[in-house]
Amino acid sequence: MDKAWQSLLPYAVALGIGATLIMDAWALLLKRAFGIPSLDYAMVGRWLGHLPRGHFRHDGIGRSAPIPGEKALGWAAHYLIGMLFAYLLLALCGPAWLARPTLLPALAFGLLSVAAPFLILQPGMGAGIAARNTPNPKAARLRSLSAHAAFGLGLYLAAQSLAILRF
Repeated sequence: MDKAWQSLLPYAVALGIGATLIMDAWALLLKRAFGIPSLDYAMVGRWLGHLPRGHFRHDGIGRSAPIPGEKALGWAAHYLIGMLFAYLLLALCGPAWLARPTLLPALAFGLLSVAAPFLILQPGMGAGIAARNTPNPKAARLRSLSAHAAFGLGLYLAAQSLAILRF
């Protein structure tokens, strides 16, 4: 990794944490205001904990054996993935976007990032591609899309905050 890309790392960490916090605040608002449940990150940790054992897909992650520290693992992965996505956005848009962030690339990237749960996490946890095996796939898809839209908005807001602080 050359120096230009390495210089993006601290910004990706800050953007990823900020955007993930916005995503989590959105989930908390939905839960408190409307009783809409959010993803249980302990189950993400459980899924991740089973990967080294060669178990990628579960019929239902809640019925799989618990993993020690699964909740902490799931939350850590949630924030690390947010940082990775932030880095990818910066790699695509470049440092110029970071200096003058605009909403559209961040929001579009946030919405595109929903491919990860639709194609990897949900099938691996037993929910099927794009939550097709859940009791209400449309509602599950809408929750995922809104969460990732909030993440995209969070990328923009975090970048705006960094731009204000830097200049």
